Amino acid sequence: MNHIATSAFFRCVAIACLAATGAVNAAPAVPKWSLLPQPTTVAPAGAGAVEIADGAEISLHGVEREQVQSIAQRFVQRVADTNGLKLRVATTGAAHPAITFDVNPNADVADDAGYRITVDNRGILITARTPRGAFYGSVTLWQLLTPPGWTRGAPVEVADGVIDDHPRFAWRALLLDSGRHYQSVADIKKLIDWMSLNKLNVLLWHVTEDQGWRLEIPKYPELTKTGACRKAVGLDSELTGSADLPYCGFYTEAQARDIVRYAAERYVDVVPEIDLPGHSQAAIAAYPWLGVTGKRPSVWTEWGVSPWLLKPDEKTLQFVDDVLDEVMQLFPSRYISIGGDEADKQQWNASPEVRAQMHKLGLSNMDQLQGWFTNQVAAHLIKHGRRPVGWDDELVAGATLPSSEVVMSWHGDDNERVALAAIKQGHDVVMTPQESLYVDHYQSDLPDEWAGPPPAATLRQAYDTIVIPNGASAIEAQRIIGVQAGLWTEQMPTFAHDQHAVFPRIAAMSELGWSPPSAHDWNGFLQRMPAELARYRALGIDYADSAFAPAFHVTATANGAFQIELSNQVAFSTIRYTTDGSDPTNQSTPYARPLLLSGNATLRAATFAADGFELAAPRTQVVDETTLLSRESSALAACSHQPGSRLDGSRPAHGPKPVYSVDIGNACWLWPQASLAGIKHVQLTVERMTWRFGDEAADAVVRHKTSAAGEFEIHADSCTGPLLASLPLASAAQAKGQIHLEASVAMPVGTGVRNVCVFATGDPRDGQWALARMAFSK
Repeated sequence: MNHIATSAFFRCVAIACLAATGAVNAAPAVPKWSLLPQPTTVAPAGAGAVEIADGAEISLHGVEREQVQSIAQRFVQRVADTNGLKLRVATTGAAHPAITFDVNPNADVADDAGYRITVDNRGILITARTPRGAFYGSVTLWQLLTPPGWTRGAPVEVADGVIDDHPRFAWRALLLDSGRHYQSVADIKKLIDWMSLNKLNVLLWHVTEDQGWRLEIPKYPELTKTGACRKAVGLDSELTGSADLPYCGFYTEAQARDIVRYAAERYVDVVPEIDLPGHSQAAIAAYPWLGVTGKRPSVWTEWGVSPWLLKPDEKTLQFVDDVLDEVMQLFPSRYISIGGDEADKQQWNASPEVRAQMHKLGLSNMDQLQGWFTNQVAAHLIKHGRRPVGWDDELVAGATLPSSEVVMSWHGDDNERVALAAIKQGHDVVMTPQESLYVDHYQSDLPDEWAGPPPAATLRQAYDTIVIPNGASAIEAQRIIGVQAGLWTEQMPTFAHDQHAVFPRIAAMSELGWSPPSAHDWNGFLQRMPAELARYRALGIDYADSAFAPAFHVTATANGAFQIELSNQVAFSTIRYTTDGSDPTNQSTPYARPLLLSGNATLRAATFAADGFELAAPRTQVVDETTLLSRESSALAACSHQPGSRLDGSRPAHGPKPVYSVDIGNACWLWPQASLAGIKHVQLTVERMTWRFGDEAADAVVRHKTSAAGEFEIHADSCTGPLLASLPLASAAQAKGQIHLEASVAMPVGTGVRNVCVFATGDPRDGQWALARMAFSK
């Protein structure tokens, strides 16, 4: 404890200082530092602490006072909004400040983004060389003021010690896809706020897509007049209010400048992405001469890879230069992304004019032609002092990219061989492997997991992302300039979806990008997550609790009772439960061993941290005679034995929107080892979904229909085994939302425990059937 004074006189002085500054001697049981990302060096003193209470004063020293004042004021507001403490920035030099910001260009601090926090009997001092470093120091101090178990409005004790910190990588990014689904300016600002508090510093803003051109370019007004709207197909109609109203949205020049300014105040660099030559169907819909065929496509309403590429000629290159000139006026970032991914060249290959151009340029294939096109675009950026950024696809195809281009490597398979190839070609590389850092992927196999593409990208997978490719030398490893999470929004129609997808996996990525390799510690990260999630909740972030949520595994015992095992994905913290249907609290029974229940019960379980914070909301498992006779689609396997997508269903009149596990293009599910003894009836809960899955169409599995509308068939043993039931779809084909199908079951001889296959007949491209639940009854 810091003893500021010893005599009676000095005790009175200390009390007067408390009233003036809010800094006092600390009480016992000082909370441990719980910081995320983990700083470079932490050195707790082992004894002593400073208490920060209402009225604590903040003093500003050093240079660039206006910027530091703004940082301090936002820090004060953040503390008030989350912790409830009311701090104040002194208008003149405070005699005994509780907190001091000191920005000195000559400070002994590593890196312009680095800082040092010193906590001792003089208070808390943040030292930095630049305002950027002071900002990151303010974020860490905010975390020190929101330790594990913090209580809103209560004074906080900060343990004495020193923190020296600076980032590992210069590029710590989140990609935001505004092309597939549009986010409001207000929501983008919230995301910028939140990502900056995880010490991310780049927002890669994907503003052009096949499904929508989202950035105003005054020289080409049709880009937003035509290209920013698409037909409201499928669930887009829920966003517009009607299938007759188009799904539209774009950002004006003024809005883009506002977002750039707002981000810069939080030390986030907005890097725009104008994706080309692929992902350009919306641009070609606006100006058909940009395409190869001369025809005008619609703005795409499907997902996947469109074949509509920009025509690689001089007229198109002039258009691109014009667009980039306006983009460079809006975005001061040194970096501009020009995409280059997923360029399906079937239209180029089919065009005699494009083939002739390829031969005229002395090129041998269309990948080389794309490389030529990219080089022309990159040269324009370089001439204007900018640095091009693009995806690694052309390296995958064996082609080359401009030597100055920063490569975003999303092909993380095969030991990051593509990233390693990019490094060896002399490129700077940003690691963004889809397998672990594409946060649109769903996070668990829980029944209530939100929509997203497969396979799952868990919190642990994000944290364990390999950021230095295997085989890279120490010198080559210096070519890795950062890491990036990707929020692609095909299945993220609302900002609530965006939050659920990004948080808390962004915390794992922030530690990859900021903390030194020696700090990588999964168990330590988990120990620091409760305080971080409490901060998220105080900020109003609707984060996913999937990693901590209880999962139920129910089996039958020999005497007819039920055995229930509880677990969570990360095997962390305490699961508490009730069996009467009531919500568990942090005083409810802790789970220690499998439960045995002999009768009907409604089991509710939630996960709690050691300080009582609820890490995961309660989940429910009803246990009765139907429990082992029914399964939701998330508990069924796909017939392809591949992980299925999780797709949103239609919004019902009441209750949450359903989410289905579906192998797109193959409406077929397996239930291994189903108990069929005595079964007489079956009920399926299904929904027909609009097909909008683009290139998935090539792999669609078409099954023979025995009636015009088709049917669901259920077979024993295999998908060609004995037919158990056929459920006609005539009454369901035009229905909206979920429907229930029922049928009697014809049980084969020797029925007991059998494998079960259920599938929809017909062509899924005419409407993709989704299975919500399959329930047998006796």
